Amino acid sequence: MDFNTLFRKTPVTLDEIKARVTHALRRHPLCRNVQFDIVSTPLTWRGSNWTVSLTSVEPRAVWEASDIVADIQEAYELAAMA
Repeated sequence: MDFNTLFRKTPVTLDEIKARVTHALRRHPLCRNVQFDIVSTPLTWRGSNWTVSLTSVEPRAVWEASDIVADIQEAYELAAMA
């Protein structure tokens, strides 16, 4: 199996990313009240083209929220708008 195919990111819209992050954070007891913004960024050599800005997170939840967001960022890329 091709390595690039195995680890290819799934293209999603900004609304889909927001929904996925919202649902993932709400599943974790410490992260249920985390507020965030999704920000699209220019494509870099690492391939990331969006990021999450955590705007309100209690100190106990910082690491958990960051891990949740990192996992989602590894799986999804912002779909090109046609």
